[in-house]
Amino acid sequence: MRIDRQQAFSGTTASDIDAAALATYLEQHVDGFAGPLMLARFKGGQSNPTYKLMTPTRSYVLRRKPFGKLLPSAHAIEREYRVTEALARAGFPVAKPLHLCADAGVIGAAFYVMEHAEGRVFWEPHAPGLSGHERAALFDSLNATIAQLHRLDPVALGLGDFGKPQGYVARQIRRWSEQYRASETEAIPEMDRLIAWLPGACPADSGAAIVHGDFRLDNCIVHPTEPRVIAVLDWELSTLGDPLADFTYHLMQWFMPVSETGAGVGSLLGHERDPGVPAIEAYTADYCRRTGRSGIPELPIYLAYNFFRLAAILQGILGRVRDGTAANAEAAVMARQVRPLAETAWAFARKAGA
Repeated sequence: MRIDRQQAFSGTTASDIDAAALATYLEQHVDGFAGPLMLARFKGGQSNPTYKLMTPTRSYVLRRKPFGKLLPSAHAIEREYRVTEALARAGFPVAKPLHLCADAGVIGAAFYVMEHAEGRVFWEPHAPGLSGHERAALFDSLNATIAQLHRLDPVALGLGDFGKPQGYVARQIRRWSEQYRASETEAIPEMDRLIAWLPGACPADSGAAIVHGDFRLDNCIVHPTEPRVIAVLDWELSTLGDPLADFTYHLMQWFMPVSETGAGVGSLLGHERDPGVPAIEAYTADYCRRTGRSGIPELPIYLAYNFFRLAAILQGILGRVRDGTAANAEAAVMARQVRPLAETAWAFARKAGA
């Protein structure tokens, strides 16, 4: 089923934000903004709650930090704003950011406002409802989009200090190991093994690039009628780092454990033969061609790292459920995938010689 992002609301009200106070603020800080204002909460955005802002003449999107206690370094919407502003100037497909408000007193948390990109969101990676030709074109657009991102020059875009690309994967392993331990709610032996094994196994840096950190189909807006990406969303994990770590995260959908509940991260398992779904070997070759690489010889290590990282991210959501600060009603359901993700990560670690 196709899902239009502007209709993909969670069903909850936006009563957690004072619409009148927000409208007064935006009228003073966003050119052309004029109320009255209505708000609706999007289905996605469990890490940084996201809302559609509707006025009589125009729609916008607002992303805010969650209310309550947050893990260190998480939910850095200021970084989201900075990187998307630079990417918009470079002609990369993003929703243009319009204003950043660091004052939590306006709505209870820091937030920013961006343009509303009119289009479709496919919440499932096999893009149901498309013909084989359309699906193939959409996968090619995804491939071209992430390759375009990794070819951009961070220094030329004013992002030379946006991160430290040297040792990116090693730092990510350390960071998410710490975040996992801070949010841990049960013993998962595979996570313990991965935390012990990954630091000594991580590959050498494959280069320095702007990395998205969560690039997948449901973080993209697709053109209303054409099978092509018009805006990449959710930049909270972006930094400068190893482009192969970013691309191989995108490859996880070919191996993603299928959730029994149907919620959470999507999977191509069971859809590999759907018309237009490319073989992972061909998809990887296209990316390598577009970025001037001969291949990805350390793919199993990268996949072990990425499945571990995602498990730690979802464990963080479960930790917020425990602490009462989860931003999405499905957070607890999503977090049930931590164990199967850890098991998949360890299986790839074994392939890599662990």
